[in-house]
Formats: sequence, C-alpha cells, structure tokens
Amino acid sequence: MRRAFALALLAGSMSLNGCIAAAAPIISGALIGKKKFFDKKRDEDLPSSSRRGTPVAVAAAAQPATPADAPGQATPLPTAPPPAVPDSVPPGMQYLYGSGEASAISIQAYLSLTDFLLARASDFQVGHPVQSVVLAPNATLAAPKFMTCGPSQQPAVVLDIDETALQNLGYEADDSQRNGPYDQSRWDRWETSGIGAVEPVPGALEAIRAAQRAGITVVYNSNRSVATADSTVAALTLAGLGPAVHLKNLWLKGDAGNTGGGKDARRWAISAKYCVIAMVGDQLGDFTDLFNAGDMTPASRRAMTNSPLLRMLWGHGWFVLPNPVYGTALKGNIDDVFPKNRRWTDPGPSIGNMPAPVSPAPPPVVVYPPAPTPGQTK
Repeated sequence: MRRAFALALLAGSMSLNGCIAAAAPIISGALIGKKKFFDKKRDEDLPSSSRRGTPVAVAAAAQPATPADAPGQATPLPTAPPPAVPDSVPPGMQYLYGSGEASAISIQAYLSLTDFLLARASDFQVGHPVQSVVLAPNATLAAPKFMTCGPSQQPAVVLDIDETALQNLGYEADDSQRNGPYDQSRWDRWETSGIGAVEPVPGALEAIRAAQRAGITVVYNSNRSVATADSTVAALTLAGLGPAVHLKNLWLKGDAGNTGGGKDARRWAISAKYCVIAMVGDQLGDFTDLFNAGDMTPASRRAMTNSPLLRMLWGHGWFVLPNPVYGTALKGNIDDVFPKNRRWTDPGPSIGNMPAPVSPAPPPVVVYPPAPTPGQTK
C-alpha cells in the first residue's frame, strides 16, 4: 500500500515539473480557499515556464492508489478537482478587492507618492538636480547604480497597470468561481472584452491627476499584450487614468524588443525619454528584474528589500502596493518563509500538574540623593 501510494505521488509530482511544494496546501483539504495562492494566476513578472502547477495535477498526486497487487483491482484514474463553491471568494481576493484595510493601504501609498512627486516637481522648477530611480543596465542589487537624467528631460512617474492602477474586478470575479490552471487565452479575451469592468485602485486617480497638474508625465509599463494596446488604452481612459498613447506613455509586453515578462528593457527605453523620478507597482519586478533572477529565493528577495543600499527607496521613489492574489510574492515552503531559529512548538497543557505562575522579580529600588538647596554646590 505504501509503495503504491509513493508511486502515485511521484507520478503527480512529475506532472508538476518539480513544483511539489504546491501540492501540500491542496492535499490538506483547503483547495477552495487557497487555490489562488498556489496556481492558475499569472506571475506577471515571470515567463510562463515559472508559473505554478495546475490543481488538476496536484489533485492527481493526492489520490491514494489502489494496491497494485490486489487481485481484480486497477489503479483508478486521477480525478479533476472539485468545483468551486458558488459565491465563495478566496481569502486573497476578499482582502484585495473587498476589504477596507487594502483600500487604506493603497490610499496611504498614493498619498505618499503625491507628496513625493510634488516635492520633486518643485526641485525641477528651481533647477535642483533630480535623481532617476531606474537601475542602470550594469547595476546589481548589491551595487545599485541608477540612470542619469539629462538636462532637457521632463520628469515622469512610471506605474504598472494591473492591480496597481487598475483593479480587474470583472476578471477576478469570474476567476473566483473557477478551478483549474491559469488560461492565457481567457486573459487575452479579458483584455479585449472587459474594458468596462475595471476601476481605479483606491487613491490612484487622485495621485495621477495631481502628478499631471504638477507637470509630471504619467507613464504605464505593463505586461499586457502589445496586440491589445487599443483595448488597454480604452480601459485606462474609461477609468479616468488617461490619456495613454502607445509607445509614448504606454509600454507593453513586446515593446523595446522584449517579449518576456521582464520590464527592464522598457524602463531603459522610457528613461531615454524621461527622467523617471518614481515608480509604482504591486510586484518587485515593477522596480527591477534583478529581484526575479533565477538564483533569488524568497528569503534572499526579502533580505534585499531591506539592504542598506535599497531600503531607503521604499516610499522615496519606489512605491509598492499589496497583492495577495497572484504574482511573484506567492511562493516558498516553510523553510523559505519561517526561519528555523524562530520556530515554536506548542508544549501542550500540563494535565494535573500545572506549574504555579511565576511572578516577575520586582524592579530594583533606586535611591537618589536629595536635590541641592539654592546656593549649594557639590
């Protein structure tokens, strides 16, 4: 029995191309509530080969096998995952699209962005030097170097679109009622037909209008397809986030000779036109592709955000928004997420032998000398 179960589990893991870490939460019976965290959503800053395995394959790995040596019995075929519970919404979507907490965080980020942009606009007006926040082609996370701003370049703020400027409410509502892997063709259909089912991220509209009034160009750098550029322009316009003109202040996957999920090539092309004084996104790849290098683990990505040379960029040129629904943040096993030196195991109650509570020792009594009387010296 154990041998057959191990073989079935191995077969399922092979179908996941090694993404066996995704299996554990679904096997535990939490398929509906956690499926958005481990499968089917686009990793916006990564190529398709880096996406999570499908829940169908994971469910196949979870099926206990019939003993191969049992007479007259055959190993059952893998079954599809159970359908989503009608009207249920995964926790990440509840938070991002439904909670006041997420709205408040987004507004907070955009208010901070507005203050930052207005200060930089004043620097431009009086001729103070202003630094670009786009990492140069020869930069590393350990040794960051930035693009230079030419004397005639105008200031710009660069924003991602999906879940940064626009919330894809129509697509996500439909997605919340589905199981199965991410379907690129369905997302392509959404880009062209879901123009009116989006709305601005809380705080984005006001910040963008403030930037435009201050003479700062608003530029979008998105992994939406260049083939659907007209639809993206229409969605931004209807949401009040325009104007948007392709290759002027709208850059998409396929522009600047880049067909993958990385955005650096487009950032450098934008920097040739503008002095980029701020960037906004919901993924670390919205700031630099270096965060998504193949040797970066969840722990190393987290550590680099707090490195001495990068930490001051957050809120001072780089502005990040929450996204617990999809993307590069949703990865890591227990060792990636929880340091071993910070683990705790519940000791359990002491039945019939509860130790008496220990009172903390009283603080030491400090006796100070009396204050000197007027005219007295030490």
